[in-house]
Amino acid sequence: MEFDNAFEVPLPPEQAWPVLMDIQRIAPCMPGAQLTEVVDKTTYKGNIGVRLGPVALTFAGLVKFEEIDDANRTARVKAQGTDAKGRGGANAAASFRLEPTAAGSKVLVHTDLTLSGAVAQYGRGVGMIQATAAQLMKQFAENLRKQIAASAPAAAALPAATPAPARASAPTPSATPAPSAPPQAAPAAQQPLPPAAKPISGFSLMARVIWDAIARLFGGGSR
Repeated sequence: MEFDNAFEVPLPPEQAWPVLMDIQRIAPCMPGAQLTEVVDKTTYKGNIGVRLGPVALTFAGLVKFEEIDDANRTARVKAQGTDAKGRGGANAAASFRLEPTAAGSKVLVHTDLTLSGAVAQYGRGVGMIQATAAQLMKQFAENLRKQIAASAPAAAALPAATPAPARASAPTPSATPAPSAPPQAAPAAQQPLPPAAKPISGFSLMARVIWDAIARLFGGGSR
């Protein structure tokens, strides 16, 4: 199945792109995701858990950037994973790009997803997989915006820590030595990584999807 998602980042493209490429920092923003190993600069191992109704799924696998175009701010990613309890697997190919907006940047994501095993049948009739993906993107964007907002004060404090140039003046006997400049705030990259976001609960998500399906059915029949 193929589907499209989009979310916004409150940074201009030239600032948003490096943030999105810092996988170690943004991985905890994805609900239920955990980065377990950095294989190299384009390959990562991890797992992601999500609840679909009464079923809790945990996929462990590999994510690899096949193409990164910094000039055009586009990328292509492939991911594969298997459920920890052997109920199936997932393979995904995703491409995303940045577009400027009045408030910052919009990230557009196109995903081609293939499921196998028992998970391939669960919830497909009412669009559960697409709805889950949309909800994941929404919560990821919210968590990412919070992380960016939290790191903004530290980044803004860095220029203030630079001492101003001293004015030329004749020394006086009563002059005291100038206090040493305060240490600069640690850059965001050295701050502790944020905790992983909690997995999405599928109960409210399922109710919303079913309700939307009923509304569409009755809405179409009344025409």
